[in-house]
Amino acid sequence: MTLHLIFGPQGAGKSTHAHALAKSLGGLRFSIDEWMYELYGPDLPNPIRLDWIMERVGRVERQIWAIASQAAHNGGVAILDLGFTKVASRDAVRARAEAEGFAVEMHYVTAPHALRRQRVLARNEEKGATFSFEVTPTMFDVMEREFEPATQEEREISRLLESS
Repeated sequence: MTLHLIFGPQGAGKSTHAHALAKSLGGLRFSIDEWMYELYGPDLPNPIRLDWIMERVGRVERQIWAIASQAAHNGGVAILDLGFTKVASRDAVRARAEAEGFAVEMHYVTAPHALRRQRVLARNEEKGATFSFEVTPTMFDVMEREFEPATQEEREISRLLESS
């Protein structure tokens, strides 16, 4: 019963890593971007409001947890590609998973800022396997300010994947 928590800034390669991990482990992958786009993409306000988005992210995360937890309790492997932008959210999910008796593996995926921005803009154009919705340069900048890098403790307990 293992939960894999994948976190890092946008464009670092989290979704790519989650796809590969799910394939290699035969796990069930949950991507916040896919869920958010499918459920709320058509309703996205213009201009984008962070409070509107974060309220819906909370709803989606609760539903994903319910399904991932059930899968893990039934012997499956769940891979949570939820972004986990805040240290507090990562700590809370990790604590909840451990309280439910799950083994937790943290995966910190990161890359230099310029490379991540380039990847996001390229993903917008290519619309490949990890594309869920267009991330505008403004959206990138807003979410960039929201991400809290891994703490020293998180770095010590995580698998670190750095691209350059």
